[in-house]
Amino acid sequence: MHCTRNTAAVLTMLLGSAILPALTGTLAIEEPSEAYLALVGGTVYVSPTEQPIRDGVVLIRGGNIAAVGNRAQVQIPRSTQVLDCSGLTITAGFWNSHVHFFERKWANAATIPARELTRQLQEMLTRYGFTSVFDLGSMWENTRKLRDRIESGEVTGPRIRSTGEALLPPGALPSEQVLNLMGTIKFPAPEIADAAQATAASRKLLDEGVDGIKLFVSSPRSPSLPGSAIEAAVSEAHRVGKPVFVHPNSGADVVAAVRGGVDVIAHTTPHCGRWDETILVAMKERKVALTPTLTLWKYYARHDRLSAQDLIVITELGQLRAWVASGGTVLFGTDLGAVEYDPAEEYALMAEAGMSFPQILASLTTAPAERFGESKQLGQIVAGLQADLVVLKDDPAKNIRALTSVKYTLRAGKIIYRSSE
Repeated sequence: MHCTRNTAAVLTMLLGSAILPALTGTLAIEEPSEAYLALVGGTVYVSPTEQPIRDGVVLIRGGNIAAVGNRAQVQIPRSTQVLDCSGLTITAGFWNSHVHFFERKWANAATIPARELTRQLQEMLTRYGFTSVFDLGSMWENTRKLRDRIESGEVTGPRIRSTGEALLPPGALPSEQVLNLMGTIKFPAPEIADAAQATAASRKLLDEGVDGIKLFVSSPRSPSLPGSAIEAAVSEAHRVGKPVFVHPNSGADVVAAVRGGVDVIAHTTPHCGRWDETILVAMKERKVALTPTLTLWKYYARHDRLSAQDLIVITELGQLRAWVASGGTVLFGTDLGAVEYDPAEEYALMAEAGMSFPQILASLTTAPAERFGESKQLGQIVAGLQADLVVLKDDPAKNIRALTSVKYTLRAGKIIYRSSE
């Protein structure tokens, strides 16, 4: 069929422009109904287990990854916004699986000006590539308002999951003076001493919409939780498909938590010495994950003698090394809110403990996505998944600290952080 321009124009008006390409045969690619964004020329780490794509293209449409491959494989539609990533490295968006929104800066999150709140989230998280975080202890009502403002689009920030207030043994909460020195908001936390109280406190939080439960097994100021209380909290959370995290202070706490059915051990425990086979086997058999928080313990020991500081680091690195050697799952987490924001030293310590770049990348991407039920949406650079991405200035396979040299952070295909350098 032959069409003049006028004929085509009439057909367009009468029949709709959607059929015009079929009539004329002149368009190789349809104009997108949603804008495309293409990250072009970078080294793309599709997942921790695959070889990187050199001179790669990540094509994004509607917040999702439309295609990924090298420049010769991916056809870029016309009118695509192109982001030149030549010489840069592209990975899936990072998870920080242990943060807190309990610093005073987050108080009254509903009323903080949007611009200021975005800056605070950028300073803490998005400038370091974190597109998803799990808050393990904060005032739930306040954190929910923070999350709501992000999800509404008013404020730019990461995906937030939260346990809300952690469950504590009686008398475990630090004094108001200590909280002030730490710079944290004072808020009530549920105290539990037995299974009935653990069930009631967990159910209340879960009914209010939290994404998991956090437990403190012990405290220097109180007796440890009985195993029945741990089991009760776990049962209540697992009943609605939510994970349970535990803050341990010793190897004995780890074993008690694991036997109680918890999902994530939120810290190493360097003050109790090496982890023996009893601990490691129990963790592995129950398929728990570990968030090491190595920098935290080094930071807390900074006022001690150098020999004491060295012992802390040696012990925590040994615990992580043994866990990784056993094939255990590691989730990256820094206890942000309790330590400095820059995660560079955490990466360096993980590498010192023997973790390879692919293992560290997995702790930031695929491992948390799988652990928290998001592997069909997040964690890899695969067509169909959400376009949560980090663009780095250097290649972390060559220098692990390059994981902090973020050029762009994207969440659902939108740039939520852009380096000025």
